[in-house]
Amino acid sequence: MQPVISIQDVSKTYATGVSALKSVNLDIHPGEIFALLGPNGAGKTTLISLVCGIVTKSTGTVLVNGHDNVTDFRMARSEIGLVPQELHLPIFETVRDTVAFSRALFGKPRDDSHLEKILKQLSLWDKKDAKIMTLSGGMKRRVLIAKALSHEPRVLFLDEPSAGVDVELRQDMWRVVRELRAAGTTIILTTHYIEEAEEMADRVGVIAKGELILVEDKAALMKKLGQKQLTLELLKPLEKLPKALSTMGLTVAKGGRELVYKYDMRAAKHSIAEVLQAVTKAKVSFGDLHTEQSSLEDIFMGLVKS
Repeated sequence: MQPVISIQDVSKTYATGVSALKSVNLDIHPGEIFALLGPNGAGKTTLISLVCGIVTKSTGTVLVNGHDNVTDFRMARSEIGLVPQELHLPIFETVRDTVAFSRALFGKPRDDSHLEKILKQLSLWDKKDAKIMTLSGGMKRRVLIAKALSHEPRVLFLDEPSAGVDVELRQDMWRVVRELRAAGTTIILTTHYIEEAEEMADRVGVIAKGELILVEDKAALMKKLGQKQLTLELLKPLEKLPKALSTMGLTVAKGGRELVYKYDMRAAKHSIAEVLQAVTKAKVSFGDLHTEQSSLEDIFMGLVKS
C-alpha cells in the first residue's frame, strides 16, 4: 500500500545555522492516526509546516498521495487539511461563512451539503449563524477543524489539538478525531501530552532535537508498559549471584545489596512466587521488596534525554 505521506531524508537548517530537522524519514499510512511526540522546540511544528509547504526544506523529498510538495505543490496541498495551534479566526464572520470561504480558497465549488455534513459532525450546526467572537475556545477549535476539512482533504494535521483546553473538552476532541478517522481521514497530530498518544494513536513517533528517534506501533509501546521490576533489598550483601538462581533472570545490584528481577506481566518466564521461592531456597535473606512499573512517559523521557 502506497503511503499517503512519504518523508525522505528531510532536513531543515535556517540561515542562522540552527538545524531544526535532521534527515527525517517517515511514511504515514492511509487511515491511521499517527501521534508525533516531543518536547517544546523538538521540531514537531517545523516538520508539519514543511510537509504543508509553509516552510521550505533544506534537503529531501516530501510526497503527499504521490504528489511532490514542491514541484506539484497545488495538488499536494489540496490533499492536506491543517489545524494550527493558534486560534486565528475572523471574529466578526459567522461560522458558516468562515468555513465556506476556506473551501473557496482551494478552488472548490460551493457545496452546502458537505458544509452541513462537517458542521454537524463537529457539533457546530446549531452555531452555523453565530459570529466567531461569541464562541467558546473549544468551539473555536472545532471551527478550525471544520475549515481544515472544508476542501475534502485526505490528510488532517492537528498541531497540539488540545493545547489550552480543559480535560472535558480534550476528551471531546479525542472523540471527534476518532470519528474523523472512522470516516476515512488520515490523522497526524503533534502533542506533548503522553495520554493523548495513548488514547488515540495507532502509531507513535518521538522527535527530539530535530531527530526522529523512534517510530513504533502503539501496541508495541503498550507492551513495554507491561514491563515491571521486582527489587529485593538483601539483609546481607552478595558478592555474586548464587548458582541456584542463575536461570531465574535475576541480577545483583547496588553493590550486592539488591536482587533485581525484570519481567513482563503478560509473558513472564517465572512468576513472582517462583522467584521468591527460589531466593528463599537458596538461603538468600531479604528484608523488603518493592515493584516498579514503567510508563509511556518514562519511555518518552528516557528517549528524549539520551
